[in-house]
Amino acid sequence: MASMRDLKGRIGSVASSEKITGAMKMISSAKMHKAELALRRIRPFRDQIQSTINHLISADAEFSSPLTAVRPVKRKAIVVLSSDEGLCGAFNMNLFKRTLELINQAKDEALNYMFVVYPIGKKASNFAQKLAGDGVEIAVTDYMTAKSPGEDIARFTNELTRAFVAGEIDEVEVVYTHYKSVSKQTVTTRRLLPIEADSLATGGKVVRNKPYLFEPDVNTIYNEILPLYVLSSMQEAISSNRVSEQAARVMAMQSANDNAKELLEELQLEYNKLRQQSITSELLDIIGGKVD
Repeated sequence: MASMRDLKGRIGSVASSEKITGAMKMISSAKMHKAELALRRIRPFRDQIQSTINHLISADAEFSSPLTAVRPVKRKAIVVLSSDEGLCGAFNMNLFKRTLELINQAKDEALNYMFVVYPIGKKASNFAQKLAGDGVEIAVTDYMTAKSPGEDIARFTNELTRAFVAGEIDEVEVVYTHYKSVSKQTVTTRRLLPIEADSLATGGKVVRNKPYLFEPDVNTIYNEILPLYVLSSMQEAISSNRVSEQAARVMAMQSANDNAKELLEELQLEYNKLRQQSITSELLDIIGGKVD
C-alpha cells in the first residue's frame, strides 16, 4: 500500500496536470473560435463566386475550360491536410487512414495510378515519408504548413492548377476534416480538379433567361472565374481543417481534464482513508498506554 507521503506527492502531480489541461483547453477553445471566424469569412467569397457561376450558366452559352477536362488518370495528386502539433486525439490518424484507403483501393482495383502526395503540416510530412515508393511519389511543399497564410495557399493552389493544365497530374483530391461542430468533425475527400461541370450550379438554383449582359463574353468570364472557384474550395478545406484541429484538441484536453479530476478524487479518497487509519492507530496507542 502506498504511503501517505507518496499519495500526497501523486495528488500534487495530478492536481498540476488538471490545471495544465484546463488551461490548454481554454487556449485551444480561443484558437478554435478564431479559426471558426476565419472560416465564416471565406464563405461570402465562395458564395459570390457561386452566384457568378450561376448567372453565367443561366446565359445558355457554350462553355469550355481546361479545368473541367476529364482525361484518363495516370498521375493522381492527393493533398493531405494535417496539424503541425499533436495533442489532438485521433485527428491526424483519421486523415492518414483515409489517405491509405484511397491508395489501397486504387491498388486493389488495379487502376495503376501513380500517386503524388502533397503533405501539408508537420504530421502529414512525417507520415508521407513512410509512403514513398511503390507507386507513391512525395511532392515537396516546404513553404506550406498547417498555419500558412492566404498568400501561400493561393500560390500552392495555382501550382496545382498549372500542373493539372500542363498534364503533369490528371486529378487532384484533398483529404481534410470537415468541421460540423465542436463535438463532430468528419474526414472528407474533396475532388479539386478536374472541376465537375454538373456540380458547378449546386450552390444555388439556376434560372434560365435572366437579363444579364456579359462583357467581354461569357466563356472568357467563365475561364476567369473557375480558378477562383478552385482557390475558394482549397481555402474552405484548409480553414475547415484548422477549426476541426482545434475542436479535436478541445475535446482531447476536456477528456484529459476529466480523467485527471477522476484520478484526483480517487487518490484523495485513498489518502483520507490512510489518514483516518493513522489517526485511529494513534488513538489506540494512546488509549492502550493509559490502560497500562
